[in-house]
Amino acid sequence: MIYGAEGLESRAQAWDLLALAAAEYWGLSPLPETARAPGGKPYFPGKPELRFNLSHSGALALCALDSRPVGVDIQVVKQWRPTLPRRVCTREELDWLGGQPRFWPAFTRLWALKEARAKAGGRGLTRPIREIRVPLPGAGAARLDGLWFGCYQGPGWAAAVCGQSPPPEGILWRGL
Repeated sequence: MIYGAEGLESRAQAWDLLALAAAEYWGLSPLPETARAPGGKPYFPGKPELRFNLSHSGALALCALDSRPVGVDIQVVKQWRPTLPRRVCTREELDWLGGQPRFWPAFTRLWALKEARAKAGGRGLTRPIREIRVPLPGAGAARLDGLWFGCYQGPGWAAAVCGQSPPPEGILWRGL
C-alpha cells in the first residue's frame, strides 16, 4: 500500500504520514520503535514482518507499506542540470527520453524508479546510478530482475515504487 501527503511544511511530517498509514493499514498505534539498517533504511526492530519506506520532496511525502522489502520515491519535477541525464542514464534510457514530449517530467519518473529500486534493496544510492536497472516508465506495473515496479505522476511530481509485491494502482492521499 502507498500513502501520500501534500502540503508538508517540514521533513519530519513524512514520519507523521508513516504513523497515520501504519495505524490505518496495520492497526499499529502508536508507531513502533524504528531503527536504521547499515545502509540507512529505516525499519521496525520489534516487527520485522512489517516493511516500510519513506520519501519526501518539497511539500510532498510518500510512504510504502508491505510485508516484503519495498522502496518508494517521490520527486518534484524540475529542470535538473543539463549534463545529469548523460551521467546517470543508459543509452536505452537516453533514447527513450529523447522520444518523450516533455523531457524533464520523463526524466523525473526515470530517476524516481532508480531511487525506489536502490531503496528497496536497502543500500540507497551507493553505486553509480547508471548501473541501477529499471524498466522504462510506462502504464501499469512492470517486472524486471524479479522485482515489481510502478510509476505514478501528478501535477508537478513523479513517484515510483519497487518491491517484491505487485504495486498498487494508485496512492492513498491523506491530510496531515
